[in-house]
Amino acid sequence: MMMRCFSVSVTFGLVLLCSLVCVVSGIGANWGTQLSHPLPPETVVNLLRDNGIQKVKLFDADYGTLRALGGSNIEVMVGIPNDMLSSLAGSMKAAEKWVATNVSKHISSNNVNIRYVAVGNEPFLQTYNGSFLKTTFPALQNVQSALIKAGLSNQVKVTCPLNADVYEAPSGYPSEGDFRTDIHDLMLAIVKFLSDNGAPFTVNIYPFISLYTDANFPVEYAFFDGNAQPVNDGGTNYYNMFDANHDTLVHALQKNGYGNLPIIIGEIGWPTDGDQNANMEYARRFNQGFMSHITGGKGTPMRPGPIDAYLFSLIDEDAKSVDPGNFERHWGIFTFDGRAKYQLNLGTTNSGVLIPARSVHYLEKKWCVMKPSARLDDPQVAPSVSYACGLADCTQLGYGTSCGNLDARGNISYAFNSYYQIHNQLEAACKFPNLSMVTKTDPSGWKLHISDNDSAILWRCRKERANRFGCGLYSLGTNNSVSFEASDSSSIIFP
Repeated sequence: MMMRCFSVSVTFGLVLLCSLVCVVSGIGANWGTQLSHPLPPETVVNLLRDNGIQKVKLFDADYGTLRALGGSNIEVMVGIPNDMLSSLAGSMKAAEKWVATNVSKHISSNNVNIRYVAVGNEPFLQTYNGSFLKTTFPALQNVQSALIKAGLSNQVKVTCPLNADVYEAPSGYPSEGDFRTDIHDLMLAIVKFLSDNGAPFTVNIYPFISLYTDANFPVEYAFFDGNAQPVNDGGTNYYNMFDANHDTLVHALQKNGYGNLPIIIGEIGWPTDGDQNANMEYARRFNQGFMSHITGGKGTPMRPGPIDAYLFSLIDEDAKSVDPGNFERHWGIFTFDGRAKYQLNLGTTNSGVLIPARSVHYLEKKWCVMKPSARLDDPQVAPSVSYACGLADCTQLGYGTSCGNLDARGNISYAFNSYYQIHNQLEAACKFPNLSMVTKTDPSGWKLHISDNDSAILWRCRKERANRFGCGLYSLGTNNSVSFEASDSSSIIFP
């Protein structure tokens, strides 16, 4: 399978795309915007509409994004980032101002169909070491009070997207589900609050992460094909992790007296790169399987009926943190420039396929590569590659990734080109000392390939023919402390 390895920059941005909604009750999409070249919001909204996407979940309340959604009738879940929780928790006035600016104004003046406010994003992740334990619930309460004061509490509901690690089942059986011991009382307070205000419980479920973190996790159990050995929970068989995880939450709610609380799947998906299990085929298999699984409205053993879910994610985000793993930048159903990565029928278009972004503008077809005369043992190679990858995106290089089979020169050229494109083909961005050059020709000697129908001229690795030379020889670090110091006439300087 051919995967993109070298790309040409987009003149302004690129963002999103989609996949979701209509036929399945509640199918939506997460629209993330951590990209070096995001698509214009208007282009994204057109993509959503072209693909029949009727619900979108945002991670902030960007004015341009919300304005572009105005008049589209797309249902919006607007987000409040975790770094705002403290200010909203400590000041009712701050909450009222936030609601007035980011909810009331857009509903009344821009005709934005805002239905939910997501207060925080997975704030109780154990990796946060309790950073948001004291501010999340007060912020949730204050935002709700502000919605009531604004006369919007019937139309707009608060929720708090939580990771599935807020509940657990010690033996692995869903029926033993309960909230995590260290946050049990806090979770009950939040659940009661949501119930009292007619608001849903939002949870993010990721079978991929289980496979990523546990080498012994049964692969087939992550998918929906019914090929896995089922888990028998007191006579109820679970054939996939999603159903089991979802029903662990249902049991936790039921056990604590809130068995009928509505549940929204805030995020679910599969990445296409950055790990040996993050690839096109697995992503297609998972997302298509999920869509087929919920299309009939069968639900799960504990919750028969339609499932309200938002696929993660619309488009790759090359500026996301890779602390959780290199796969973080590759969750998109679409590439950075809004083109479908693989065939996926969401049941939302007459053609049964995803429709690409329209009117995307690209820069000139040229790339920054390693000079043929440059030597692999040049002492500037290692710091140059480290510098480029630290300020660009080299997550497609490495063991098990789509471009992991490039030879040494291919790895180096990939790093240089990534840096060059992210800097909009600035001449100074291809001045690695005596190592780099700009080319407008197809460097076929790298065993790379341009697909016949690739009008965007995105380079793709030809894995089956590329030399097997890993990335280990040169450091592909992520040290972002080095600043861009090149001028048009000088080489890039390494402090």
